[in-house]
Amino acid sequence: MIEPFATRLLAWFDQHGRHDLPWQHPRSDYRVWVSEIMLQQTQVATVIAYFDRFVAAFPDLGALAAAPLDAVLAHWAGLGYYSRARNLHRAAQICMEQHGGMLPRDALALCALPGIGRSTAAAILAQAHGERVAILDGNVKRVLSRHAGIAGYPGLPAVERQLWHEAEARLPDARLSSSRMPDYTQALMDLGASLCARNRPRCADCPVQADCVALREDRTAALPERKPRRAVPEKSVRMLIAVDDHGRVLLRRRPPTGIWGGLWSLPELAPMRDVQVPEDGDANLHIDGLSLGALHALPVLQHRFTHFLLHIHAYRGTASHCGIGDASDEAWVAAGDLDRYGTATPIRILLERHL
Repeated sequence: MIEPFATRLLAWFDQHGRHDLPWQHPRSDYRVWVSEIMLQQTQVATVIAYFDRFVAAFPDLGALAAAPLDAVLAHWAGLGYYSRARNLHRAAQICMEQHGGMLPRDALALCALPGIGRSTAAAILAQAHGERVAILDGNVKRVLSRHAGIAGYPGLPAVERQLWHEAEARLPDARLSSSRMPDYTQALMDLGASLCARNRPRCADCPVQADCVALREDRTAALPERKPRRAVPEKSVRMLIAVDDHGRVLLRRRPPTGIWGGLWSLPELAPMRDVQVPEDGDANLHIDGLSLGALHALPVLQHRFTHFLLHIHAYRGTASHCGIGDASDEAWVAAGDLDRYGTATPIRILLERHL
């Protein structure tokens, strides 16, 4: 007789699982929450260093809520998907205002906070409080799609409903939940991140191989089904690296919503179809409120987002101070001070290469 799924998985976790992740020691709801948000679309190996720096700067809800958004974004810079950081910051403020400075213990109240969905709420409750609730992140979807033999793209609502049903059906016995739910939740994520990987899963080492439908039917390569492919749109933008006589670069804060919302960036020039930038060597230019010397075109930088490919055409020039507006949204920044300003990865790359 095959033992229950959770029993086999926990036995494997005790021997092979990850027990030394920084958010496990100590394991609080705040630390689990921060780690879960960081781990969305990002691998554990990348997150660990960011997590350590983030919680050192903002050790609890109160510190995060009281911090300026600029400081939060600066500690997030490089992780991408910056709406996650803005949602963390706003959710912390809501907790201070409406929940007595604590993360709520109720799943519905957690899901009402910005950036927290059903699976993230469940991960917080299971790992920090031992509640018997199911999670369904990307790794878990892959494990369950294979183990239960569920066809279809997991992002489709009908398929996701099936996966939630399977996730709940495999929860540990209620008698074990309070003591083992943190481990079980971590074990599911670990299994998907290691043995049940997208490519070349190590089925021979899997603790739940005995009743895995995908393995029995030789469908591990086909499950879970991939999202239907579409042509990747391409966009272009022109940016200006304006450097003054003191070697400082001009940064401008982006609008609070949209791509890189709230981050500091380089001034953007008019679209290519509207205005032509003079050839290298032309001087005494007046662009975007600045008086510039000769502009020099830099190599095009490509940056891939989830839904499109961005081509950044950057130009470098020496600028004098004129036409600089609200100081809260514009700043001349020395190279040594750039770490204090939250910038997206491609902006940081441009500045490191050409400042």
